[in-house]
Amino acid sequence: MSIGRAVARYVPALSWGRHYERGFLRGDLLGALTAWAIVVPESVAYAQIAGVPPQNAFYAAPVALIAYALFGSSRNLIVGATSAAAILSASTVSVISTDAQTQIQLSAALALIAGGILIVAGLLRLGFITNFLAESALQGFLFGMAMVIVVRQLGKLVGVSTGDGDFFARLWHVLDAIDQWSLTTIAVGVVAIAALIALERCLPKVPASLAVLIGGIVLSYLLHLDDHGVEVVGKIPSSVPTPQVPDVSGDQVVQLLGGGFGLALIVFAESFSISNRFAVAHDLEVDSDQEMIAMGASNAAAGVFGGFAVSGSASRTAAADAAGGRTQLLSIIAAIFVLITAAFLTPLFTQLPEAVLGAIVIVAVRGFLRVDVLTRYWRRDRSSFAVAATALLGVLVLDLLPGLLIAVGLSLILFIARASAPELVSIGVTAEGRFEDSSLNEDADPVPGVLILRPNGGLFFGNVDRVRKEILARVAATAASGAPVGRVCLVLTASFRLSLPVLDSLGELDKQLSRLSCELWLVGVPSSARAELERDELSARLGPERIVRSMDDAVSRK
Repeated sequence: MSIGRAVARYVPALSWGRHYERGFLRGDLLGALTAWAIVVPESVAYAQIAGVPPQNAFYAAPVALIAYALFGSSRNLIVGATSAAAILSASTVSVISTDAQTQIQLSAALALIAGGILIVAGLLRLGFITNFLAESALQGFLFGMAMVIVVRQLGKLVGVSTGDGDFFARLWHVLDAIDQWSLTTIAVGVVAIAALIALERCLPKVPASLAVLIGGIVLSYLLHLDDHGVEVVGKIPSSVPTPQVPDVSGDQVVQLLGGGFGLALIVFAESFSISNRFAVAHDLEVDSDQEMIAMGASNAAAGVFGGFAVSGSASRTAAADAAGGRTQLLSIIAAIFVLITAAFLTPLFTQLPEAVLGAIVIVAVRGFLRVDVLTRYWRRDRSSFAVAATALLGVLVLDLLPGLLIAVGLSLILFIARASAPELVSIGVTAEGRFEDSSLNEDADPVPGVLILRPNGGLFFGNVDRVRKEILARVAATAASGAPVGRVCLVLTASFRLSLPVLDSLGELDKQLSRLSCELWLVGVPSSARAELERDELSARLGPERIVRSMDDAVSRK
């Protein structure tokens, strides 16, 4: 691949930039204004979740937006601080240090590490890994994460600290301090939540977060809420992001690695699910490997400029799309608006009530509290419910990173369990000569003396021995019913590889069937696996007459 083609391959902006049409500008401008209206208040709120000063949100937001615009394959996705990325960052960093200044540096380093992991993974074309993160485990993790975020913000809504510890310890700390709750703060928080929900339902085109943020600031100035016990954000220094290497030690980098891998996984899973959802809606495609690179570049940029981890945002993406956004240029325009805000408008946030920020976060994450999904699992798939519930409890009791590891572990166990026990389908022949699943078609009769079996899945080292034993049991059961089997036709159309353990097990099956005066035939071996079969001694033992391409060949040959 030439340098020019390589650059074009990994920098999609070169493609959409060449084909940009003037008619797109209006929609992109409106989409950028809409995105900016949501990015600003949520960035300030999520910075507090991440445990860094609000100005650090303004370091991360513009550079992350620009990086994604250059490298992203989705024309819709808007990146920035999100609840999932912020709390995972805070959970990882707080274990290493409790010093505020050190946590700022660690947060930037964590974003840089996660970004590097994603870039390398994208270059290695590992975008497929999200297919192995079970939806039930992810739903349980996100539900638990939302509950943790809500209880951490609950203190802001009642005017007390949430303390330390897991979900239950923090919740008890807030409830135990009920005599210290501030009625004025509670009133501000309740009104903010009610206003956010009302605006979303009644005026969906109005950026609810920005409107409530402005309203909270105005009321705070007019009513002097800080004099009535309501905590306010305080002064946010005006700033413009400048590149710097995070000041962390080698030992701290090692300590961040585990959290970096977890953060990279969640950032990519969250972002790709959003970008893919909008791509399907617009009849477009997104490249999972390129999305890994783009999210890696966004996080690396945020880390280099002193910010913290970022991810794709469903709310901002949906709002910008609804406003008419057409291309990635809207992210670049939105970044310019955020830079202007950071340089000139931060003094306006001084009197912003903390309760308003807490309300914005709680309303933003309520979409993760999918009781309907858990109820559906309970009614229709108890194993998926058990997986989701275990991941949820893992987050609540053990914190986010262990909960994430539980979710990933359960996903892998679930995948291995299902892959290791493929259904072995009996194939019969209809009067018209069609080969069909006997359990689905009563007219598909077995072929006398021939047992046709098809695993619904590929054979690999984890399931081939179980399949071998099941075939022997089927042969014995058929013979016991008075219909001895002289030929077993094993249909391997789903086995695109035949590894050595698989071939060895099939060789053992052939020997065992021979002792029962029965032949093993292999049917429909894919071309990708045929070379592996031909190099093995099993191929010579069966010979070309017992390795056939179709079921017709398998039953018609004498």
